[in-house]
Order: sequence, then C-alpha cells, then structure tokens
Amino acid sequence: MTEISDYIIKEINPLCTDESIETAQDLFLEFPYSHFPIVENGIYIGCIGAHDVELLDHDMKIGDFRYTFERFFARKDTMWLDVLEVFAKNETNLVPVLDNDNNYLGYYEMDDIIRFFHETPFLREEGGILIVEKGAEEYSMSEISQIVETNNARILGMFISKAEMDRVQITVKISLGGLNEIIQTFRRYNYEIVSEHQEDAYLNNLKDRSDYLDKYLNI
Repeated sequence: MTEISDYIIKEINPLCTDESIETAQDLFLEFPYSHFPIVENGIYIGCIGAHDVELLDHDMKIGDFRYTFERFFARKDTMWLDVLEVFAKNETNLVPVLDNDNNYLGYYEMDDIIRFFHETPFLREEGGILIVEKGAEEYSMSEISQIVETNNARILGMFISKAEMDRVQITVKISLGGLNEIIQTFRRYNYEIVSEHQEDAYLNNLKDRSDYLDKYLNI
C-alpha cells in the first residue's frame, strides 16, 4: 500500500515573511486553498488564511501580520488518521508537513488524504459496518476486538465516530460472516446497536411480534 508521505506535495513554494500581502492574495486567487504555509529561513512559523488575506493591506509584508497565523501542521511520520484529524479540526484543505526540527517539507491536500483513505482495507475490502454504543467509561477497543474475533470474524477497521459526555459510538467494519451472532454478543456485553441490520434476529423477532399484535388488534 502507498505510504501517506508519498502524497507530500512540493509543487508550490511556501510564502515567506518578507513577501508582500499582494503575493499571498495572488496565490489564493490562483489556487483554491483555504490556507497556505509561511516560512522564515526555511522554518515553518504558521499558516495564513485566505479570508484573512482578503482584508489585509496588499502593500504590507506578510510578516507584519503574524498575529493572524494559524499554527497547525503534520510531521512526515504522522499517521494518516491523525493527519485527517488536523484537516477536520482546522477546517482546512491544506496541511503543512514538517520534519522533527520544524523544517518545512511540503504539504498535504485534503483530496489526496481522502484518496488514501479509500485505499485502506476499511473501504476497499467487502464487509459489514456495525455501529455500537456504550458508556464512555465502559467501552474497550480490546473488548470490541475480542467480541468480533470470538465469532470467527475479523476487524477491517474501527474508530470512535461520536463522543458525548457519557456515551461513545464506535464504528466497526467487520469481514463478511455471521453478523447476527456478533450483534447478539455485543448486546450480552451491554453494547447498544445503533446501526440497523437485516441480519439482526432480535429486532426482526420484535418486528414480527409487533406486526402480529397490529393484526390482532385490527380484527
């Protein structure tokens, strides 16, 4: 599988603090980025946003507006899920990539990271998606793995898809197999099944009883 670092782009040079705001304005007109990295002597010092640049005096230097810089980035060895988190938290479509000494290496584009995600087994391999919910202090990733594997299935991927003060939802992708048995085992371990499944014998039985009761009451 391709490494995420293979997606580092060096096509466009970063902006420098001694360049004019007009240079930054021209760059944002040419490229559809929400932010762009700023360096000083090759060291990354932050990103300037497209919306901020629109309001600044074009004759001024970029370095005069350090207070507007946003300082998000990824390291070359940052895991792809963590990179995706940087994109989401900062509402950006570009993330600078640095080495351990904060030297600027290039940048990631959002579309490329989504493409990388599509190449992972989580999306590429066939399987079933199951969303389970439990108390924030009660769930365990190792327990979830054990429940799936003791039912002779394997996990293709899982992540926390929703988190509130006292409840957490975990999305799990499972290899094709006995999904109903897995669902019932999760219930025995006090997990709530959030997603709906045709294989869910418990819910199907409830539906059959409800349909029977409706027919009985309508006689």
